[in-house]
Amino acid sequence: MVSNVAPVLAELEPEDFHLLSGIEQGMRFSEWVARGKIPEYARLTSEDVDYRLDRCEDRGLIERKTIQYTGFRLTFEGYDALALHTFAERDSIEGVGSSLGVGKESDVYEVQSYKPLALKYHREGYTNFREVMREREYTADREHVSWLYTARKAAEREYTVLEELYPGVSVPRPVDHNRHAIVMERMDGVELSRTKLEDEQVRPVLDLILREVQNAYKEGYVHADMSEYNVFVHEQGVTVFDWPQAVETEHENARELLDRDIENVLGYFERKYPRAVDDVDSTDLATVIADGGFESIDAV
Repeated sequence: MVSNVAPVLAELEPEDFHLLSGIEQGMRFSEWVARGKIPEYARLTSEDVDYRLDRCEDRGLIERKTIQYTGFRLTFEGYDALALHTFAERDSIEGVGSSLGVGKESDVYEVQSYKPLALKYHREGYTNFREVMREREYTADREHVSWLYTARKAAEREYTVLEELYPGVSVPRPVDHNRHAIVMERMDGVELSRTKLEDEQVRPVLDLILREVQNAYKEGYVHADMSEYNVFVHEQGVTVFDWPQAVETEHENARELLDRDIENVLGYFERKYPRAVDDVDSTDLATVIADGGFESIDAV
């Protein structure tokens, strides 16, 4: 589990961020950055680099390894510190609050700005690096790929999709993006997986979700990872989140992924509320959604 780096930020000096940025630059070329190259990358003297390395290592922002040489690399805490520092300089956020959720590919915190927002750190590639490289297209064109790159590209991808979908699709409003982190609107409501719907609510909520799938398709995107874990249910309707793996509708596998998304959503409702949706055919539903003709389950 990655620690919340926000409390450490106040202890850091500008030269510490120069060091972290220098190591970040070096990691574009090698997983472990040789000690001798850091002064050039960080634009610090050799003596200052030694001092900064000790400070940052003591705070868990970097780690070292002796191979044929002594190398250093950022930890996720170090990468978080760089992103958080940038957001603070931009006045995108004023403070970091409590955790809103921890997943295998992201951590989300409440942050203070002009109103409460959410800060999402992408963690792709940190613990499941090989799996991410196989599944995510944004790693396909890189000979040397680090977890920094996969996490940053995932955040870039998600932020781009959110910008293009909002407000036509019920997704979190994007606010800012840097490296592997996104500042976005904080979502209210309850995750679908933890929601207990009354019988008369089941089909209306399912209708709302499928309409957002259709709205996204009209805007040119398929979510490609729909499940009960990335839909929030609230008084105003539903919000669909987690979009880093989304594909354009022109993608060769878009229709297959749309079919899978709908099967996943229906599969959840069939397991939890079998009597309410046992007459729904996912294949017919996908065709209607792709054609832009979905209004409600009862009309399919």
